[in-house]
Amino acid sequence: MKLHTTAILFLFWLGIFTVCTVKGNASSQSMRKFTCVTLSTKQLNVRNLVSYERQQVPTNAIMFITARGIKICVSADQRWVQTAIKNIDERRAAKRR
Repeated sequence: MKLHTTAILFLFWLGIFTVCTVKGNASSQSMRKFTCVTLSTKQLNVRNLVSYERQQVPTNAIMFITARGIKICVSADQRWVQTAIKNIDERRAAKRR
């Protein structure tokens, strides 16, 4: 009887310790978000772009995401970038219909 009670208490404390440890590790680690630090100077093929994100920090940029999941940062000031954004928005709107 004593061994049974000890085993149950041990498992209970082990469970509490595990939950606290996992919770502490998960909440102490911050999620890293990809930010634009360097900008590409090449014009990209608009057909390969599926999405974009606007960023102002640390630099005013647009991060394009390709069909393969590659993230490429470019300057938001370029004319072709604005055209690409319009194209992506139009494709998204067409899919929703």
